[in-house]
Parts: sequence; structure tokens; C-alpha cells
Amino acid sequence: MAKTIAVANQKGGVGKTTTSVNLASSLAFAGMNVLLVDADPQANATSGVGIQRGSFRRSLYHALVLDEAPANAILSTELPSLKILPSDRNLTGAEVELVDAEKREYQLRNVLGKLTAEFDYVIIDCPPSLGLLTLNALTAADSLLVPIQCEYYALEGVTELFDTLARIRRSLNPSLTIEGLLLTMYDDRTNLAAAVAADLRDFYGRQVFETVIPRNVRLAEAPSHGKPVILYDIKSRGAESYIQLAKEIMTHDKKSTRTGPERVVVGDSEDG
Repeated sequence: MAKTIAVANQKGGVGKTTTSVNLASSLAFAGMNVLLVDADPQANATSGVGIQRGSFRRSLYHALVLDEAPANAILSTELPSLKILPSDRNLTGAEVELVDAEKREYQLRNVLGKLTAEFDYVIIDCPPSLGLLTLNALTAADSLLVPIQCEYYALEGVTELFDTLARIRRSLNPSLTIEGLLLTMYDDRTNLAAAVAADLRDFYGRQVFETVIPRNVRLAEAPSHGKPVILYDIKSRGAESYIQLAKEIMTHDKKSTRTGPERVVVGDSEDG
């Protein structure tokens, strides 16, 4: 059974899609069978693994809204162990079309339930909002990975997301945990980045990944070439960082299998 990780943050521009694409690719590079689910109508994760827009007929929309077999929409990528359930502009209308659906927040869970036996990991790239698509992703996921740009308002955004997470655990997905908070776009030349990182680690402790994703030119260039950074420049700092993140997650999962989960679960109390 696959472990499903939703990559989400209601703030845009924090490295969410970059993390989804490159974590999925790094896990696949490590020998895992991985499904990348593009749940963002902007479809940047789809193009980020080399799938050209308009080159496919079926997408997540067809499985989510039209109840078509999701296996028919899955596409191969340049990495043999990485598949993608792509997005296209049709997904924009999904939130409206699902409003009247029975158990509308569980639609993605039902879709992935038909697929997860084939994979070790499912990585869901969420939209930069807390709308119905993101709620579906969090209801379907085992854990939440939160990319956080090292900037002044970072803590404020995490607090808001955790409030939402606590409500989701109470009403939709009681077993949802925090996979980790991931510091992105880290510039070790600035005092601000160091201060934000220190504040997050002081406040959230072990929930913050040891791995930090640096600002990196090759990492920023890779999407324009339709490649994950490990295929664009595996020797770059960006590639090395995402490979390290994949190792950190896999190591944690092995320990959890032996001893039980270690990461703190958010929202246990009635007041969140």
C-alpha cells in the first residue's frame, strides 16, 4: 500500500510544485514506484516532468468528476519508476462541479484507492489555496508536507494552515499527520533566512525537516526544460537537496515501521 503525501501551502510561490516534482523524482530515482498527482489546475507539475499540455486526452479531471478509470489517465515519464496523473485546464471547473457531489471531499480518496496498490509513494501537488481540491488532497493523504519559504510571514502562514489541518482531522481525516515542514528558497547569505529557520525549529522542533532546499539557479531552470532537477543537473545543489529529502523521508518511514510514528500529530485537542 502506498504512502500518500500531500504537498500543500495556501501561500503561492513557496516551492510547492518544485517540491512535488523533485521529491517524487528523487524517490523514483531511489528505486521507489511513485505516482505524482497534479491536483493544481495550473498543471505545472505535469509540464515539470516533461508532459506537454494538450498531448493527452484524459487527466485527473476525468477521474475525479466524470468517474472514468484513473488508470486510463496515468502517463509515463522519463524516469521509469515515476508515473503522473496529469492536470489540465478542465480541473479549474472541478471545484464547482463537485459542490453538489455526495461526500465531495472524498472524491480523490476514492480515485487513489483504485491505484495505490501499484505504488510505494503517491505525491499530491495541491493548488495554492485551501479550496475543495486541496481539501480532497488532505482527506486522501496519510501526511502533509508543507514547503515554507524563508521569509518574514512564514510562521503566520503555517499557523493558518495548521488551524485548517486540525479541522480536517476532526471532520474528514482523523489519521492525517504532518510529514514535515520544509524550508525552501534558503539563502544562507541572509540573516533573515537564518532567523526564520531558527524560529521554525524552535517552535515546531522535529516537525521541521533537517534537509533545507537552497536557492539554486539549476533548480529554477529545470522546469523550463520539462525536467526534474535530477535529470537536468544531478550535481547541482538543488538536486542534492531533494535527493537528501527523499532519503530523510524513506529513513523516517523505515523507523516508523519498526517503532511506530514519531512525528507529532496536529489537532488532537478539541480546540485544535
